[in-house]
Amino acid sequence: MEAALIIFALMLLTFVGLGAYLTVKAVGAAKRGVERTVAQARRSVEDTTLRAKSFGQVGVAGALAQLRLDLRTSMRATQQALAEGAQADASLRESLALFDRLSAHGHELDGELKRLEQEPDRQRTGELLPDLRERAAKIIQAADSLRWAARDRARRFAEDDISLLSEQIEMESGALRDWSREPVDDLAAAAAEWDAAQAAAPAPAQAPKPTSAPPPAALNPPTPTMQYPWQKAPRPESAG
Repeated sequence: MEAALIIFALMLLTFVGLGAYLTVKAVGAAKRGVERTVAQARRSVEDTTLRAKSFGQVGVAGALAQLRLDLRTSMRATQQALAEGAQADASLRESLALFDRLSAHGHELDGELKRLEQEPDRQRTGELLPDLRERAAKIIQAADSLRWAARDRARRFAEDDISLLSEQIEMESGALRDWSREPVDDLAAAAAEWDAAQAAAPAPAQAPKPTSAPPPAALNPPTPTMQYPWQKAPRPESAG
């Protein structure tokens, strides 16, 4: 009885622990989903604001907004392209590691541009614009290079796969056409091959025909009648 109670208690604890673990996992997944949704909404709002500033403001403020918008657009597109490509091509993981290092510089520059948007000294900020544009151009160029290299690689693999698949389909189509021939055509082809082989083969040598031999002599040939010179010739009336 005690053993049964112990086993029941252990099973109950196991079920309770498993339920708690699944609950924590579900809560964590839901929390991460909410955080991703909030982050995406925040990025969308910020991008919309930057786009409005780049079109609606002139001078230093508009230039800063345009720099941030170009930088964020390039980095986000590159991150998405590499993440999607790495799922099918493991060699892109090294590219992702390089992009992570590049992202650190991108985030640093974006933070600096964001702080300068609140800077009241526009003249000093304007003097920094050439250096900021150069840094942004280098980061954007590097991100674009990674993104287009990943896309070119994926397109090349797709073209090679399509070429190989086309060759296999052509081979299969030829095999299907051979299998779909009528049996009469196969018999006609076999008969034609047989006739051609018989025509090409040399004719067999014929045996010589036996010559006609004289008929064998009778077993009891008649004895020839001897005619002596002193005998008279028989009369005609005696012949009969």
